[in-house]
Amino acid sequence: MNYDPKSLIGTPVDLSSLTEYQPGSVVSRMVINKKSGTVTAFAFEAGEGLSEHTAPYDALVIVLEGEADIPVGGTPHHLKQGQMIIMPANVPHAVHPTTRFKMMLVMIHE
Repeated sequence: MNYDPKSLIGTPVDLSSLTEYQPGSVVSRMVINKKSGTVTAFAFEAGEGLSEHTAPYDALVIVLEGEADIPVGGTPHHLKQGQMIIMPANVPHAVHPTTRFKMMLVMIHE
């Protein structure tokens, strides 16, 4: 479903409907973009992912659909629907889906 960002305010929304899978792609949709932080929904088609990187802010990943391997600081983690993980600022991490995968990323800015 294609939501106008203003239509999300004060309205219940099925989280997994914020992004749709697209062949060979990672799709993202910004839900909140403020100085204090961001909330972004992602959909990863099978075989797509994010290579190892760091971010200057703490981040929270909430798994909406599917499964992924998410190493944080060199420690491997396998996450499934309904689970979450906190990725500390400046610590290397990656996202390697093992199935089609949707997640919500919450970044808290200092």
